[in-house]
Amino acid sequence: MSDPAPKDPDYEARVRASFASQGLMAALGASLVRVSPGLVEISLPASRAVSQQHGFVHAGALASIVDTAAGYAALTLMPPGAGVLTAEFKINLMAPAIGERMTARGRVIKAGRTLTLAQTDVFAVHEGREKQIALLTATLMAVEGRDGVSD
Repeated sequence: MSDPAPKDPDYEARVRASFASQGLMAALGASLVRVSPGLVEISLPASRAVSQQHGFVHAGALASIVDTAAGYAALTLMPPGAGVLTAEFKINLMAPAIGERMTARGRVIKAGRTLTLAQTDVFAVHEGREKQIALLTATLMAVEGRDGVSD
């Protein structure tokens, strides 16, 4: 997507505040690294708390950060007062999540009035080098006028 235009001049503050209110991201130890129109990056340090039995970062932890990155990328282009919810996603796990941290880069492919298509590339960072380990495609829904659903 080229030159996406945010509908909310305060999109970055809104995304950061919403992310900060997520209990799961805090529990995982994930952090919001970058927020720009149509693009969000989330980092997750590898730790025993998010590992599976072989010592890799668990696919459930990865799915959580990649879905969140896609959702917030979509939110950056939604109007003020809208909430974002995931309608569906598909994740391809291409390699074990081995490294010091995982980086999820969500970007909007097509922003619509109600539905937005986004993609998240996931990289394992090991000794300063990135290796792509997963790819997510998601459909996100803008929710307006529903009590309790605004970001």
